[in-house]
Amino acid sequence: MVPFSFGGHAWLALSGGALFWPARAALLVADLHFEKASWYAGFGQMLPPYDTMATLADLAALASATAAREIWCLGDSFHDVAGCERLQPAARDALRALTASVRWTWITGNHDPVVADHCGGAVVDEALVDGLVLRHEADPCETRCELSGHFHPKLRIRVRGRQVARRCFVATGTKLILPAFGALTGGLDVTHPEIGRAVGGGAEALVPVADRMLRFPIAA
Repeated sequence: MVPFSFGGHAWLALSGGALFWPARAALLVADLHFEKASWYAGFGQMLPPYDTMATLADLAALASATAAREIWCLGDSFHDVAGCERLQPAARDALRALTASVRWTWITGNHDPVVADHCGGAVVDEALVDGLVLRHEADPCETRCELSGHFHPKLRIRVRGRQVARRCFVATGTKLILPAFGALTGGLDVTHPEIGRAVGGGAEALVPVADRMLRFPIAA
């Protein structure tokens, strides 16, 4: 866990790109993309069907380790609107156990603008929590402090002649984009123009390592 501050609040950056908000005992994750493999299978591209259970296991472990009382999912929690319907019984039971154990909120995203009510939890388009806006995709016109997902940001740097890619947070004074938490998710380079348009100038890539936060300025 790596402590840092954003929006006047203290946070802990956790493994896999999750955030913990100690003041609320809240766990925040983005872009779980449950049932992505089964979606691809429907189009003939067979992938190992273990992504949902792997993501759920990681999320349950963090919820237990932090004693979270709230979990906020910042959109694209399911890879498509029918993802909840395709959950296998073991995955459905595991997800129901999680949503029943905490105050769980699904924020809708572009992949899952509608979240079926078979898995528990509340569904909202966005939320304002203790002065912070929680939504799926960063709004360039938003002046309040905002947390979001959507872009799956990754930092790619060269270390000792080798290119290394790490999922990362993207931050400015008022915006914080979380990396994708899902087990089967790619990443968009932090220098991509779409991220630049979403957050504006002065952004940094934040990479938690051991007990410190590495900060890399993002070139315009």
